[in-house]
Amino acid sequence: MDDIVKAALAKWPNVPHCVGWLGLDARGNWYMRDDRCQSAGPFAAEAGEAAVPCKGSLLQHDKLIAFIHRNCASDAAGQWFFQNGPQRVYLELEVTPVVWRLQPDGRVLAHTGQDAGQVQRCLLDEQGRLYLVTTLGLGLVHTSDMALAGDAVESGSWNPVPVQAADLPDAWGYVRSPQRRAGHRPWLA
Repeated sequence: MDDIVKAALAKWPNVPHCVGWLGLDARGNWYMRDDRCQSAGPFAAEAGEAAVPCKGSLLQHDKLIAFIHRNCASDAAGQWFFQNGPQRVYLELEVTPVVWRLQPDGRVLAHTGQDAGQVQRCLLDEQGRLYLVTTLGLGLVHTSDMALAGDAVESGSWNPVPVQAADLPDAWGYVRSPQRRAGHRPWLA
């Protein structure tokens, strides 16, 4: 966490948390979600839900994105957040808290650029999405890297185990939507 963030937390320790305003999609992109967007729909659809997702505005400012990457963590309940100075901004996740980028030299990097370490398991859900469990935890393989993933599977380096996507948050201890968990669903109002 940045020193400036730690200083802000010490100076203003009781700033209310924020839910629904920032989302991470399945390709590792960040979206800002204002009130209008939140009222239009959830960040990502849940199984059996009639609401139409509304991602919001794609963040494109490199320094802001780098700041978010440096200041993300998860709480004891598995909710991921961005510590924005004294305010904790809980993240809406389209799929997982990490999106893996595969490198031609065999390394696996998080969407943040952090090295994933050792690949421990490979999972394949009912929609054909590939996940890796690494030293850093569970993440979704970026769709643009499926050719490299296919090479790893064909060579026997990874052996995909079937999973149900809906089971992953509980099995791996993360919350896809802190906004829903808090009971805040403005798109139903």
